[in-house]
Amino acid sequence: MTAKVDPLLDLIVNAMLQRKVIAPILLDVHDLTSVADYFIICSGSSSRQVAAIAQTIKKELKNHKFKPISIDGLKEGQWVLMDFGHVVIHIFYDPVRNFYDLESLWTDAVRLKTPGLKKFEAAMQDQEIDHDA
Repeated sequence: MTAKVDPLLDLIVNAMLQRKVIAPILLDVHDLTSVADYFIICSGSSSRQVAAIAQTIKKELKNHKFKPISIDGLKEGQWVLMDFGHVVIHIFYDPVRNFYDLESLWTDAVRLKTPGLKKFEAAMQDQEIDHDA
């Protein structure tokens, strides 16, 4: 059975992927919390990259008429939280992501794959195979 994925999610994923994010994941949390339906978690290798990822998402979504309810942490670049209502995006500086380990708090959440995320993961696997050869 294939679940239909909200098209906004792929828009966000594709925007993130323009900035070489680290380990993006998409969690369906609608059965677990009333805060949001989806959490997107990713990280960057520096605070500047974290800010660039957030700015790219904001710009791309604005181009499609989506405005965030709020954006927090952009200046610091350690943990940016972008609230789009039913979608909440967490963009971490990678060591901060490892420290807070949000993924372990939401182990009961279903992990989703958008077309963009599937393509990204396939490319990452191809890179690993090429690197190992």
